[in-house]
Amino acid sequence: MSKPTIMIIDDEPQMRELIRTFLEKDGYAVVEATDGIHALLMLKKLTPQLLIVDVMMPYMDGFSFAKELKNSSTIPLIFLSAKGEEWDKIQGLKLGGDDYIVKPFLPGELLARVESVLRRTYQTRSAPDIVEEGPLLIDNDAHMVTLNGSPLSLTLKEYGVLHLLVKNKSRVYSREQLLQLVWGDEHQSSERTVDTHIKTLRLKLGEYGELIDTIWGIGYRFEV
Repeated sequence: MSKPTIMIIDDEPQMRELIRTFLEKDGYAVVEATDGIHALLMLKKLTPQLLIVDVMMPYMDGFSFAKELKNSSTIPLIFLSAKGEEWDKIQGLKLGGDDYIVKPFLPGELLARVESVLRRTYQTRSAPDIVEEGPLLIDNDAHMVTLNGSPLSLTLKEYGVLHLLVKNKSRVYSREQLLQLVWGDEHQSSERTVDTHIKTLRLKLGEYGELIDTIWGIGYRFEV
């Protein structure tokens, strides 16, 4: 399986380019955001496996971003800052950071910290939470989906719907059940929201979209 996707969140283009170069040379896929607000918008559509977040940014700094992120996500996070005082490091870790790197840094140090956080987060499990049905493989620990071996880019809610249906293949879920199980406390949407997400999932699955069956008058199921 290819290496995980990492999001760099930094307002300095040169720093993003530097980190991107280090990571891509080591085989990682990389996406970029220019500040915390930009990153939160991107995370509605993407699910990277690690975030590298600069502390000092305009609009929304790294610490404020971390506070907002932890309300809805468990993606591991490494803070990056020119401020190396102990208070800043402690604050970053208290806010849910998994590590704190002080600028300037060497490429080897960055890569070692990245590998360490990924290993602690995703590889210390005794029994991987992996579901494989037909052309789909879903690694729930890594929050990754592959279709015939190729990564599939899903929003958080699309991922939630697909994981639930595939993990419980052949079981029919009503729209109301999907809203309760996937949207949870955010359950203020209409059942048409479920239909919209099913439609986009089928489009992303391409020729395999028909694996998601519509059970008229009831709801949906996944059937290989």
